[in-house]
Amino acid sequence: QVQLVESGGGLVQAGGSLRLSCAVSGIISSIGTMDWYHQAPGKQREWVAGITSTSTTNYADSVKGRFTISRDNAKKMVYLQMSSLKPEDTGVYYCNANVKVTFTYANYWGQGTQVTVSS
Repeated sequence: QVQLVESGGGLVQAGGSLRLSCAVSGIISSIGTMDWYHQAPGKQREWVAGITSTSTTNYADSVKGRFTISRDNAKKMVYLQMSSLKPEDTGVYYCNANVKVTFTYANYWGQGTQVTVSS
């Protein structure tokens, strides 16, 4: 069974930094695109950043220049370095990955990690 587990969330003051991590476990052939999503309180989940298997990255306009996504294929990890945090960055951050198990890719979500940015 494939599992994604996020960590690294917490409470930080505005302007501060946090680094989120997401570990993929299970019997896996390969991992494709990996993404981070953000769900603010009372709002829908929104895409934040993505990274392909060859490390091409993309970001939502709201986080460009502040967040950096990276991955370690050997460790089956994806990271989100968040800097210059704003109160509106508060919410739950979810890891998402396209994972190949045997012959097909399937999409998986982690359980989320809470980030709270105080003003």
